[in-house]
Amino acid sequence: MVQATTMPRNETGITAAVARLAEQFADRLQTGQSLREQHGHTTTWIETQAPDAVVFPTSTEEVADIVKICAEFGVPVIPFGTGTSLEGHVNAPAGGICVDMMRMDAILELHQEDLDVVVQPGVTREQLNTYLRDQGLFFPIDPGANASLGGMVATRASGTNAVRYGTMKDAVLSLEAVMADGTVIRTASRAKKSSAGYDMTRLLVGSEGTLGLITEITLRLQGIPEAIRSARCSFRSVDEACRAVMMTIQYGIPVARIELLDELSVRAANQHSGLELPEVPLLLLEFHGSEAAVVEQAETFAQIAEEFGGFDIAATSTAEERNKLWQARHDMYWACLGLRPGAKGISTDVCVPISRLAECVSAARARAEEMGLMAPVVGHVGDGNFHALLLIDMDSHEERAKADEFIGWLNDLAISMEGTCTGEHGIGQGKRPYLQRELGETTRFMAAVKAALDPDNILNPGKIL
Repeated sequence: MVQATTMPRNETGITAAVARLAEQFADRLQTGQSLREQHGHTTTWIETQAPDAVVFPTSTEEVADIVKICAEFGVPVIPFGTGTSLEGHVNAPAGGICVDMMRMDAILELHQEDLDVVVQPGVTREQLNTYLRDQGLFFPIDPGANASLGGMVATRASGTNAVRYGTMKDAVLSLEAVMADGTVIRTASRAKKSSAGYDMTRLLVGSEGTLGLITEITLRLQGIPEAIRSARCSFRSVDEACRAVMMTIQYGIPVARIELLDELSVRAANQHSGLELPEVPLLLLEFHGSEAAVVEQAETFAQIAEEFGGFDIAATSTAEERNKLWQARHDMYWACLGLRPGAKGISTDVCVPISRLAECVSAARARAEEMGLMAPVVGHVGDGNFHALLLIDMDSHEERAKADEFIGWLNDLAISMEGTCTGEHGIGQGKRPYLQRELGETTRFMAAVKAALDPDNILNPGKIL
């Protein structure tokens, strides 16, 4: 198991802060071991580091009170959403107070004409889209898990729709946040663009709770397309599939989603979701637009795919058929676990320029095979981002060491290709060593920003830097 970062504990301060918070929050402050461990461990293989207490605020004012008390006693504050992060983001290496935002789940304002909405951080993406459905609007960022929007902002989440609609940095107009001294700030207005000073919104987006606790989010929305059409296409090799992706993007087809599944992933999907797909590399696509446009886009893609050996090409506009395919994609983590019952899935991601995608994916698959690792590959390949899910026997020291070696090698490979060590999982604890390799001296200036905004290092310490 990966050893998490350890940091000195402020035992006196923690005891005093827990006592003060208990006076204010009563039964909304919990110290039971099981609950604390749940809030210190998520879908990661990094060892659990539980907080000393979990508190459940319901308003910005209460979050500010929590931070002020923790600042007074020099105690760490760790924000928590649904717990779907993958790199140890919610661990508490120095102990402290976990702030569970999930009771702050109100949709505050909808501005239908302006295509924006104001929400609290505990609202989940599925909750928001259910609310918006009758308004003819939707929120397009879809990381697969039903994550909280606050967590998605904090990790700069992405997902299957990113190739057309961008990532959380493109979707957030403004934030309300509690800073390290308890001050509440608003980073921008609802205007769709601004040249007013430093871009504090995007400084906080992706900061993983290390610069401020997000308490309100203003998001861009999109109109629900007139028509949606999905397509799938099989290929003889991952290389051919990736090259078809490159040509599709270069040709200017406005694809909403374009996802790659290698043969192991297709096998897992067939077993888990009852599909009957050829067990070879597969592309799943989705097109948004008018009825005529989506048909034309699907037909153009089919022509490109055939040039690269694509076969078994099928397209559909039927909601039931589309949903079955995309649900299989979203269930991929659980499906892949079925390839090796009893194994734990260790998910890692990288992102490279699209011109290097085929080379990087092929090298990753060859390296995993060479090391004797089962590592299905899936990816949001329209923007060069892919994931390898290592299926590991956690009782085997040898397999854990191989997994650690593979992840390090893959991160270094992506960086050497002018890519990044993480396209959407974030840095947390797990990817800290690779951030320095990727950005070099830039991390010194990141540290200066952190020191200026959080001089006592109480906001989610031990993450990113």
